[in-house]
Amino acid sequence: MTDQPDQTQTQTGQQRTAIVTGAARGIGAAVARRLAADGFAVAVLDLDEAACGTVVSEIEAAGGRALAVGVDVSDEAGVQAAVERVASELGAPTVLVNNAGIIRDNMLFKMTVADWDAVMGVHLRGSFLMSRAAQKYMTEATWGRIVNLSSTSALGNRGQANYSAAKAGLQGFTKTLAIELGRFGVTANAIAPGFIATDMTRATAERMGITFEQFLEGAAKEIPVGRVGQPEDIAATVAFLVREDAGFVSGQVIYVAGGPRA
Repeated sequence: MTDQPDQTQTQTGQQRTAIVTGAARGIGAAVARRLAADGFAVAVLDLDEAACGTVVSEIEAAGGRALAVGVDVSDEAGVQAAVERVASELGAPTVLVNNAGIIRDNMLFKMTVADWDAVMGVHLRGSFLMSRAAQKYMTEATWGRIVNLSSTSALGNRGQANYSAAKAGLQGFTKTLAIELGRFGVTANAIAPGFIATDMTRATAERMGITFEQFLEGAAKEIPVGRVGQPEDIAATVAFLVREDAGFVSGQVIYVAGGPRA
C-alpha cells in the first residue's frame, strides 16, 4: 500500500498557501486555524492587521506558517497589493476563502444608501476583487479552490435586504466561477451557514435587548439538530472543499445550518 500524496502540497512537495479574509475572529479565525492544522500556510487577512496577530500567533505556536495582512477587500489597489504580498512572503495562493463580511441591518424604509453600498462593497465587490487577484496563481498552477461564504439569509430575512441580496449574489458568483475556472483545475463552492455563535450574533442579541444565552437557547429550539452552529462547523466544511479529493465538487452551495434549508 503506497502513501497518499499530501493534499496540502504541490506535486513538487511545496506547501500550498491559503488566504482567508475576515480571519481575525469568528468563522474566519476558525477556518484559518483549521487550514493551518491541515498543513496549509495561511494568510490571515482582515481590515486591521494588528487584529490578526492573535490568530497568527496561535498558528505559529502550533508549528504552522501564517502571515497577517491588513486590507480593505473592497479596495482594488489594496487587494492587489495584499495578494502579491502573500505570494511573495508565503507562496502562490491556490486556496481562497472569501469570508470577510459586515452587517448594516435595517428595515427597507430605514435603510440608507450607505448601508446598502457598504454591505455590497465588502461581500460582493470584495469577493470579486479577491477572486480575480488570486485566480491568476491558481490557473498558473492548474489547481485551486475558492470557497465563498454565503448565508441562509440568501433565502430572505427580515431587516436584511442588503445582506440577503449580497449573500444570494455570492451564490450566482460562485456558480459562474465554477464554470469559468473549472477547465484550469479550479473549483468554486459556497457555504451558507445558518445560526453560528459569533461576535456578530452576540451583537444581534444586544440590539434585541436579550442576553446572548437567551438568544442561543431560542435559536437552538428552531434547529433540527437541537443546537446552534459553531465556527468550527464551518471550518470543517471548508476543510473538505479545499481537499485534493474534493476536485469533482464545484459550483455547489452547501447549507451548513443543522437542517435542510435549500
